Amino acid sequence: MFSSDVKDRIRQTIDVIRPALQADGGDIVVRDVNEETGEITVELVGACGTCPVSTQTMKAGIERILKDRVEGVTSVVAV
Repeated sequence: MFSSDVKDRIRQTIDVIRPALQADGGDIVVRDVNEETGEITVELVGACGTCPVSTQTMKAGIERILKDRVEGVTSVVAV
């Protein structure tokens, strides 16, 4: 499902999101890309890892942006 071009777009999109997270003392790390399901597993680290609104950041921000910009992404899950 995900070619190397798509994986590059995932990385590029994460790089666009990253500065906003870093501005709040956090960051994001891509842990896995499941090519069969379109699910991306990420880890929020730093202040984002313990932030009470990280679930909202994940669903309303990170997941929405990745689904909009990268065809084939079905969901983003935080570990």
